[in-house]
Amino acid sequence: MPKQNYIFTSESVSEGHPDKVCDRISDAVVDLFLAQDPYARVACETLATTNRLVIAGEVRGPKSVLEQVEDVARAAVRDIGYEQEGFHWRTLDFACHLHQQSADIAVGVDAAGAKDEGAGDQGIMFGYACQETPALMPAPIHYSHQILKRLAEARHSGAVAWLGPDAKSQVSLQYENGRPVRATSVVVSTQHGESVSQEEIRETVRRHVLEVLPPGWMCPEDQFYVNPTGRFVIGGPDGDAGLTGRKIIVDTYGGAAPHGGGAFSGKDPTKVDRSAAYAARYLAKNVVAAGLAQKCTIQLSYAIGVSHPLSVYIDTAGTGQVDEDRLADVLRQLMNLSPRGIREHLGLNRPIYARTAAYGHFGREPEADGGFGWERTDLVDALRRAF
Repeated sequence: MPKQNYIFTSESVSEGHPDKVCDRISDAVVDLFLAQDPYARVACETLATTNRLVIAGEVRGPKSVLEQVEDVARAAVRDIGYEQEGFHWRTLDFACHLHQQSADIAVGVDAAGAKDEGAGDQGIMFGYACQETPALMPAPIHYSHQILKRLAEARHSGAVAWLGPDAKSQVSLQYENGRPVRATSVVVSTQHGESVSQEEIRETVRRHVLEVLPPGWMCPEDQFYVNPTGRFVIGGPDGDAGLTGRKIIVDTYGGAAPHGGGAFSGKDPTKVDRSAAYAARYLAKNVVAAGLAQKCTIQLSYAIGVSHPLSVYIDTAGTGQVDEDRLADVLRQLMNLSPRGIREHLGLNRPIYARTAAYGHFGREPEADGGFGWERTDLVDALRRAF
């Protein structure tokens, strides 16, 4: 029987974390190509370190787009807020090593004759949903994200001028009878200006944490850690090198559900690492929203060049109201899980990815232009009818 009483912890990192800077730039490049050609192919990796950005990868799309990559990368750094001596959007050194996609990959992925478009790679992808929060996300990662989003809003608005772009949060929650009931500890580290006192930082952070956590959930004072090292002035890529794709657990469910291993950022939607993970979350969320289960984990698997998924696995952790095998069959009837089917159903061939790079790819509000469309719950009625 699953454990019912325990403490579970998840972390988040801000848009100014070195790895998230790289995710943002890689996704901005994806958006740049998709804005010019909805069927462009992009696999973009970014490295950031002290006053230096390096972009590499494979693309297929209008060659003229390559001339805009540097401007897009610098704009992303500026939007995040880096104008520091060790990392400044205007003065950093920039190198771009994007080149044409491998013809061997293209021939397997492209549709031709009677052959449908195949998956861009092999792999396994997971989606998850649960009833712990209104967003149907696990509570520890949800609140970790929200704390950093509040701090970022205060920084961007100028309400707290001394906040820097780089920050991390970590929330530990006590579960009783399988439900979160309170925080046992909260950790927040945030980059700050030279002159601000640690006491002011602590009280500012406390205010935002209290706004995020449900009433009465705040941890004991001796378990509230703010900038535990005592100083965090040097941050971002100046303090630590960043790479695309190193925060995959932050991007998904905070460790509360499995992860297939593939990163999302920098990849166009023919890459099932990204699109099939979005599809799995979409289906799992609709299952929970329809009341068919309190928790739902879905695994999809693919082979490079093959259009259909090799397997569809569903686990409702003993909370399901319907047969899981029957549920898998119904979901495959409601959604075409080929790479093309996923892209068309969720509207993924659009420049909607830079906004996903920080504060999680899941648990966000669907947007009018198709952003976070995988968070819709438009299959609820059909699922209820089917059962």
